[in-house]
Amino acid sequence: MYTISKEFNFSASHRLNGLSATHPCSELHGHNYIVIVELSGKTLNDVGMIVDYRELEDIKKYIDEMADHIHLNDIFQFNPTAENLAKFFYDTFKVWHPEITAVSVKETPKTIARYEEV
Repeated sequence: MYTISKEFNFSASHRLNGLSATHPCSELHGHNYIVIVELSGKTLNDVGMIVDYRELEDIKKYIDEMADHIHLNDIFQFNPTAENLAKFFYDTFKVWHPEITAVSVKETPKTIARYEEV
């Protein structure tokens, strides 16, 4: 099985609901997010790729237009945790690119949430 990945970036604010009032994430704050999209395939195309990375420009455009420099709570009907964002992006992008096998969302260099169907 071949696997490739590509990273996309956006900056946004959010606050997480359901946490104690003293939890720092219950307050308005922001992150420089990294979204990592993984694609897999058993075979390669005639050029020797799963897909050409340039075919993923629609993902970049979507993230830039929909998520960059906005307040996530204003656009999502769910609590914008990294886990929920990973699932949302997976569901959205999998329709466009069936080769997608997982989506990860990093809020910080040390934290990552990953969604994949098993």
